Amino acid sequence: MAITAITNNSLATMQVENTRQTPFEAQQNFANSLKDAISSLNEKQIESDKATNTLISGGDIELHDVMIASQKASVAMELTMQVRNKAVEAYQEMMRMSV
Repeated sequence: MAITAITNNSLATMQVENTRQTPFEAQQNFANSLKDAISSLNEKQIESDKATNTLISGGDIELHDVMIASQKASVAMELTMQVRNKAVEAYQEMMRMSV
């Protein structure tokens, strides 16, 4: 299992561009980012399930590999839930604002 380093190139891709976007483009970018994040979470859950089923059926997999896959899925789910909670909290705060 290799750990990849964060480089300036990967940080540059995370920075917001200074160009103006239309509301539609911003909405599409947000929707695509959300879709990718949920897809990644789903893949981690599926990998964890496959590893668990392989271990249960007596397949050729080590217990520590199953536990690592399970923890990756668990951490990804926890992150997703916390991001969702913060987004809902921000939405509720905006709705309480008086105009």
